[in-house]
Amino acid sequence: MKFEYDIIVVGAGHAGCEAAYAAAKLGSKTLLVTMDMTKMAHMSCNPAMGGIAKGQIIREIDAMGGAIGLVTDRSTIQFRMLNKSKGPAMWSPRAQCDRMQFSAEWRHVLENTPGLYMWQDQVVALLFDGERVCGIKTEFGQDFFAGAVILTNGTFLNGEIFIGWKSSPAGRMGEPPAIGLSKQLKDRGIEVERMKTGTPPRIDGRTVDFSKLDLQPGDPSPKKFTFLEEPSAIQKCGTQKPCYIIYTNSAVHEKLKEGFNDSPLFAGRIGGKGPRYCPSIEDKLKTFEGKEQHPLFLEPEGWNTHEYYLQGFSSSLPIDIQYQAFRRICGFENAVFYRPAYAIEYDYFPPTQLLHSLEVKRIPFLYFAGQINGTTGYEEAAAQGIMAGINAHRKLNGMDPIILKRDQAYIGVLIDDLITKGVDEPYRMFTSRAEHRILLRQDNADERLTSLGYELGLADKSRYEKFSEKIEKRDALLQWLEQNSIKPEDANSILKKGNTTPIETKKKFSELLSRPQVSWNSIREFVPRGTLCDSDPFSEEIYESVEIAIKYKGYIEREAAFAQKILRLDSVTIPDKFDYSTINSLSTESRQKLLRIRPKTIGQASRIPGVSPADISVLLLYLGR
Repeated sequence: MKFEYDIIVVGAGHAGCEAAYAAAKLGSKTLLVTMDMTKMAHMSCNPAMGGIAKGQIIREIDAMGGAIGLVTDRSTIQFRMLNKSKGPAMWSPRAQCDRMQFSAEWRHVLENTPGLYMWQDQVVALLFDGERVCGIKTEFGQDFFAGAVILTNGTFLNGEIFIGWKSSPAGRMGEPPAIGLSKQLKDRGIEVERMKTGTPPRIDGRTVDFSKLDLQPGDPSPKKFTFLEEPSAIQKCGTQKPCYIIYTNSAVHEKLKEGFNDSPLFAGRIGGKGPRYCPSIEDKLKTFEGKEQHPLFLEPEGWNTHEYYLQGFSSSLPIDIQYQAFRRICGFENAVFYRPAYAIEYDYFPPTQLLHSLEVKRIPFLYFAGQINGTTGYEEAAAQGIMAGINAHRKLNGMDPIILKRDQAYIGVLIDDLITKGVDEPYRMFTSRAEHRILLRQDNADERLTSLGYELGLADKSRYEKFSEKIEKRDALLQWLEQNSIKPEDANSILKKGNTTPIETKKKFSELLSRPQVSWNSIREFVPRGTLCDSDPFSEEIYESVEIAIKYKGYIEREAAFAQKILRLDSVTIPDKFDYSTINSLSTESRQKLLRIRPKTIGQASRIPGVSPADISVLLLYLGR
């Protein structure tokens, strides 16, 4: 019997799940292959979604019609909006999740997606028809054929775990690595390198003295990720699980240093590039020598478990050193592990080998998504997954790829950074990576992407109609505030409370709301009931959107104009076979990088490290611009 599909997705991590869901929802007959169907979208590291810039990515995926926002909300046990003390461009939603429930919810979504099939097995080789990929071969000798294949193998490609002097082949602790694919691809000219990451110990909460820890509660009025009406788990039950903050101390540090000679990281046994922004505890002690303490975060793994995650204590040190150091933390004097910390090294493919569609340049119809492209984080992986799923489907159906721009989505920034700049360490998204972040807020992800998702067929009609209704109500309220005025006697009571200058003549409500000291709640009592949106399930989102639009109007308009000016360079295309080697006025470094990356546009070329503004001017001259 011959098994044939349109698209095969290898790996059911965060990238694989989102890729398979998108491809099937768009109409491709899709097969998702995974080693373990009980661990779909497994949270290998911390049991949380979102955070700085990552929360914006989840809202973007949801706005387009992806599933990660809905799955997160259904498994949330605590919600916090980070950076609320800063401007709205920095606000980042973060949800602590029930690890087991998160995976179960993802499986439920996938199993109920028409056109999506599953197979539990290990993929050991790709099948080819000439230069084009045409399927996969599994460990048990089964061949599956497809028009396109998406690889999302995470940390499993030749993965190896390290704890002190002990090491073992593994994709995660207790799970076998994926062997064979890396060598096959390398033989076909694909560059393969190594990366390293790690994870902290898991703690038995029954053995922790929580009275000695600082409580970190969730927001009093928790929000959610999905733009759909469905409330989150904590909104339904009205309760949240707390997290805790603790600190290391000099006694902890001294004990950890005793194990430095046994560290595979310092001994050179791990050669992969590690994450600078999520270092191991031994890395922190080396880098910040002399610092007396480092913060740690104790986070629950779920509603009905005693297991806790100790964020900030990743390590590859021997277990006995980990244990002794860990018990020197205040509140952990009698605590015990469920499992120790460990480091893991794995293969990845430098992402400059990809097109912006995430298709491999050398191998038609083969796509890479997730950690195998050199990223770190569930959210970054899911973002690549949804775009790979969309673009594989579109290529099979003779359509152009969807390439999100840098002023359109954090997803666009992420993929452009990977393809254009490459990685020299595991890539993690930050708000600082987006030059147009005032345009890429978490609150307006639906404005930026839901119409696109609907046009693609990923966001359904109901979602689009709800979005349109929300924007219509928002704009009507905004118009009322810009056209109607408030009397001085009414306004000055508000201004006095805000300790700001009173007014002597009528002022437009929008002008009053533009002051930093005046909030929406300060003026809403003066807005006619029929103009308010209190009966709408998205009322709070509407009011927040109105307030941001008024307070930051000048910044938003300037940034939008600047983005258009900068991104004009992306409309200047470069021929596929443009010969950079013949242009002697380009610097040697520039020629080498342009030949390797082969940018599609002048805009992309301008973002390649080592290509100077002078080089761009030369290219524009040669292109007659």
